[in-house]
Amino acid sequence: MARVFVPTMLQATTGGVKEVEVAARNVRQVIEQLDEQFPGIANRLMEDGEIRSNLAVAVDGEVARMGLMERVGENAEIHFVPAIGGG
Repeated sequence: MARVFVPTMLQATTGGVKEVEVAARNVRQVIEQLDEQFPGIANRLMEDGEIRSNLAVAVDGEVARMGLMERVGENAEIHFVPAIGGG
């Protein structure tokens, strides 16, 4: 099962839970699983069917370039982090 690390900004939605295991093959399924366990969290992670522009998703330490379709391995670690902008 993949491990999802819940950022501090979302822990109010999870009742303080910091880490969750989910069975998922891609980031979309990760979010769906999270939303089943913590209703409403998907709205904090997604907007208009995409990852919110102020968030980035890292799978095993690499930024998910394919967004919701990014593959998630069986023992993956997933982090939702504030996106860093600039130039």
